[in-house]
This record gives sequence, C-alpha cells and structure tokens, in this order.
Amino acid sequence: MIELRKINTFYGLGHILHDLSLTVAEGEVVALLGRNGAGKTTTLRSIAGLTPPRAGEIRYKGRDIVGLGAHQVSRLGIALVPETRDIFSFLTAKENLSIAQRKSSRWQIDSVLERFPSLKERLNNKGRQLSGGEQQMLAIARALLTGPDLLLLDEPSQGLAPLVVNAVMSTIQELKKERVSMLLVEQNAEMALRLADRVYVIDHGTVVFEGTPAALRADRQVTTTYLGVGG
Repeated sequence: MIELRKINTFYGLGHILHDLSLTVAEGEVVALLGRNGAGKTTTLRSIAGLTPPRAGEIRYKGRDIVGLGAHQVSRLGIALVPETRDIFSFLTAKENLSIAQRKSSRWQIDSVLERFPSLKERLNNKGRQLSGGEQQMLAIARALLTGPDLLLLDEPSQGLAPLVVNAVMSTIQELKKERVSMLLVEQNAEMALRLADRVYVIDHGTVVFEGTPAALRADRQVTTTYLGVGG
C-alpha cells in the first residue's frame, strides 16, 4: 500500500527524520510508537504532503508522492486525522462533514453517523460546542467521508475519557475488519498494540524496532529505553 524509503524531513534547519523507512500493507494496521519528539507526527505529515521530505521516497500504490500538495495526496486516497483535530469551530458538525464529503467515497454522512450515534445527536452544534470526544469522532468521520484507502491517525485517544477511548478503539477495529489500511500514532502503547498487526518504534527520527506486538512486549530493553515502560 505505502512504503517510505529512507526519508529525511526537516523543520527549517532542524533535521527530524533520518533515513526513516517503513511500510504499511493493504488492510494492515501499523502502530508507530515513540517518546514525545521522536518524529511520529512528522512521519504522518511527511506522508500527507504537509511537511514533504527533502530526500527519500514515499511510494503509495507504486507511485512516488513526494512533492505532491496535501490536497493531491488526499485525492489519491490518503486521509490524516490530526492530533489537533482541526475542527472548524464556528461551523456546525454537519457543515464540517459536508465540506469533506465526496460522492465517490464508500462512506457517506448517514453511514459514518451510524458509527458515532452521539455525534448524530449533535449535528447542529458548532464545533466549539462539542466535547473533546465528540470532536475526535467528528475528525475521524470527516476523514472517512473523503474515501481513504489509507488512514493516518495521530494520537486518536489523547485527552479522552476511558469510555470515549473505547468507542474510538471499536471504530478502528471495525475499519480494520473492512480492510482499511491504517498507520496509527499513539501514546497509549497498550491500545496501539491491541489494534496493530505490526509495530515500529522510532527515536530521534530513526527506526529502532520493527516487529509484531508480541515481539515488542517481549523486548524489555526497547520498551524501557524508548517507550519508558516495563517489558
């Protein structure tokens, strides 16, 4: 589905990603873990065309997409759910969804609302009137309306109550059953490991571990050194 080949991404003079390589296969959920500042969000932004790499390749369905604008990447079938959610605060939830809707998408407004019944009840509320959990649901629903084959999820559980986290997890599990490819950045390592088929751990923009969730759990050195948790 997508392959990153030794990408190097910068913010100004700051070299963030160093020859980073990873893959996500069709229908696969891959977790990208690491401490704050490790380069996880930059990896997603590099794919989405928001912070293009200065070197390396990003091949999506066999095509190198480095240098394409974010709108072009989106049209190819890649959707980013950002950590900041980026909801239009003075538009209603329904208006936020309508802006993103594409007729070609396998998900339409009615079908995404079936996944988020609490959001359905708040359609006429403005974005700023929604709770953090409702905004997260809206951000995921909005991404689905673009019809992605690859979904990039940046910290979907951050700041959410446990019940809402469970709802987000259930949604990701349902999408996994539907064979949606996903690259998941998540500070909640246990949640990520429960959802993922494979895991990458990065540190200072470099991959330091690649393997299955079971292999990561068994590697005490990696979990302690790079994730700050016991093995």
